[in-house]
Amino acid sequence: MPAPDLSALSALHLPVEPGLLALRLGSGPSRQGLFDGAWWPHSRDVHAELPGLIAVLSEHVGSVDRIGLDADAWDGLGEPLVAGGRLVQVDWFPLGDDTVLVGCGAFGDLALLAIPPGSSVDEAHASLTMATHIGSTENGQRILVATGIAQPAWHDGPSGVNGTDGT
Repeated sequence: MPAPDLSALSALHLPVEPGLLALRLGSGPSRQGLFDGAWWPHSRDVHAELPGLIAVLSEHVGSVDRIGLDADAWDGLGEPLVAGGRLVQVDWFPLGDDTVLVGCGAFGDLALLAIPPGSSVDEAHASLTMATHIGSTENGQRILVATGIAQPAWHDGPSGVNGTDGT
């Protein structure tokens, strides 16, 4: 199967308007880097967010057969998911890494960084760009920290003093 043209999905134009799907995929068929793309959902509700993602991906890479999610980051796991009139298998794991794995039939698997819904437009845009940068080996947590969305793993609270109360 020839590589699909993903150029229509690779550009995010600011501002992002409510109700639009914010998705960026790497533009080349080389698939170099840790992530194949990044996605900025509006909420953590599986049934509200995944059907739109599945519909867009299905148009460009073929049938989406399976989705793998971080169990700690999503609501509505364990309930059947129907998208485009088809039942889609949703697997969940306690990974804590904001990764969405998408099984796209003949195209293969895609690894997407899921950007937290409460992120600002600037933070999300920076994360979408970093995740799809060719050759990027940064994991999701490092991308989210670098763009100001997440705190470093050593940050234990509002004091910001390595697990102490700051006194």
